[in-house]
Amino acid sequence: MTTSQETDWMNHAVIRALVDQANTLALEERITLVKGLVPAIADALSQEEYEQFVTFIRLKGERYLEAKAHPGEGRAERHIPGERELEGR
Repeated sequence: MTTSQETDWMNHAVIRALVDQANTLALEERITLVKGLVPAIADALSQEEYEQFVTFIRLKGERYLEAKAHPGEGRAERHIPGERELEGR
């Protein structure tokens, strides 16, 4: 998790604690947890916002896997855009 002006208002310590606790679950349980969050997220977003959310989740995974496959190369060498690039931040 990173911070930016757009997320300064969030309680990052509480979110990090929830993420850390969720990461103690088995893989199948973590997947079920994420799937359980999706309906409430979809209800709170417009169709366009939901599509953007899904795209950002996919890109987050792709960027992680790219970084993991190329350790030490840094963000500048990555080919998969992140949220900030897509949002123009």
